[in-house]
Amino acid sequence: MGYFNLRGWKEVADKIDSLSGATVVEGKDDVHRICRLLVGMQKMPIDILRDYFSKDDDHIIDQAEAVKLKKRLAQEFKDQLTIGTPTEADEKALRKLSQQMKDKKVVVKLHLRYTLHAKLYLAYSNDKRVPVVGFLGSSNLTLAGLAKQGELNIDVMDQDAANKLATWFDDRWKDRWCIDITQELIDIIDNSWAADRLVSPFHIYLKIAYHLSREARAGINEFKLPKVFQKELLEFQQKAVLVAAHHLHKRDGVVIGDVVGLGKTITATALAKLFEDDFFLETLIICPKNLVEMWEDYAHRYQLRAKVISQSKVQTTLPNLRRYRLVIIDESHNLRNDQGSRYRAIKSYLEENDSKVILLSATPYNKTYLDLSNQLRLFISDDKDLGISPERYIESIGGQVQFSSQHTETFIRSIKAFEKSHFSDDWKELMRLYLVRRTRSFIKNNYAETDPTNGRKFLTFADGSKSYFPERISQRVLYEFNPKDQKDIYAKLYSQQSS
Repeated sequence: MGYFNLRGWKEVADKIDSLSGATVVEGKDDVHRICRLLVGMQKMPIDILRDYFSKDDDHIIDQAEAVKLKKRLAQEFKDQLTIGTPTEADEKALRKLSQQMKDKKVVVKLHLRYTLHAKLYLAYSNDKRVPVVGFLGSSNLTLAGLAKQGELNIDVMDQDAANKLATWFDDRWKDRWCIDITQELIDIIDNSWAADRLVSPFHIYLKIAYHLSREARAGINEFKLPKVFQKELLEFQQKAVLVAAHHLHKRDGVVIGDVVGLGKTITATALAKLFEDDFFLETLIICPKNLVEMWEDYAHRYQLRAKVISQSKVQTTLPNLRRYRLVIIDESHNLRNDQGSRYRAIKSYLEENDSKVILLSATPYNKTYLDLSNQLRLFISDDKDLGISPERYIESIGGQVQFSSQHTETFIRSIKAFEKSHFSDDWKELMRLYLVRRTRSFIKNNYAETDPTNGRKFLTFADGSKSYFPERISQRVLYEFNPKDQKDIYAKLYSQQSS
């Protein structure tokens, strides 16, 4: 057949079990005691068209190209197993297919000499009158091919015609460029979720960590720090810039929420400089009045093409300001109230200019989860598809149907949907897409070195100097009090009488 879907195997798996799986000896009856599967469409249609116009009629496949196509098809089979939700039936069928290939009941080959779109099924029996039956038509060995009514097939009972089909099949099965991929399929199944083995909790933990860190790894691989900051920033600050760059580029906004003292300002400056160098964006910085001078100094020091304005002047300044495609908002927790005039002025400017946004706040969450959503709403529209939904809340009310009936005007994967939830798990999942936040203990445990002389943790700056983490030492404070003195408020703490 042209295409083979691994999960389509469950439709025929039980029938294959009745085969003996005898050792294959070409030209003898033993070959008919196994299932021989010949796959012919090893390329996507667009690739076939491209190859048709780029190669002449005399093109001959070589060993290197054969290996390349073999690996490519193996990857396509592997990708099949990542689509859709696995079911118990899928798992059983895939395990059975793996075992049948190991038992030599099934052999799978890839036809490489040319793409082979034919769909032919040959069935052999011990019936001397009709030893071979052919089925010819449009059904691939896929779920759709075996189950949909749109496919059309015809049985070939005439033995002369059936034998000619069998000869046609054997000629291609024995072709030099018909490559056995049975072992590759076994390896794919045995290394997937369908594998017949117990997975240790540690390996599950590693896989979860791998997927949860996908965003961070993407940022580290996609972007490169401007040279001036490669020496200025500590390692944990460099990583913050790269991870934040991924969020900002992919989602048009990021919240840098490191605790006080970890360098949010220089991190945001480096991030803005990166986008200036890579995407030619100029930066608008909106900050409290007392921080204007500091930001102007940073912009001058790192030659950042930026304008700095005070939050107190946004209502009068922003309506007449030219377009800035990147906007930094320092102390963004001041914009928790979406009904404030400053909030509306900033949001209007960001929407009109389609600006990317960097929010800075050590305390993005204050009283309610709306503190977070209102800040995110500065650059996230109510109808934007976030790609995720508040699953914990949806589960609590009975499912998606109940959510749709209770919140008829709310898109289930929007920020408005998350505002319905009071579950912290939902908000953690949302902020994972936009927030970069580290604590001192995290930095100390993951980035600090230990001084062998005193055992204290420290960070090393570019100039070689060391910055030690302060150690909190509790001290006892002694004070006198008179338990007999009724005016001594401390004495009442130790009084036997209730106040």
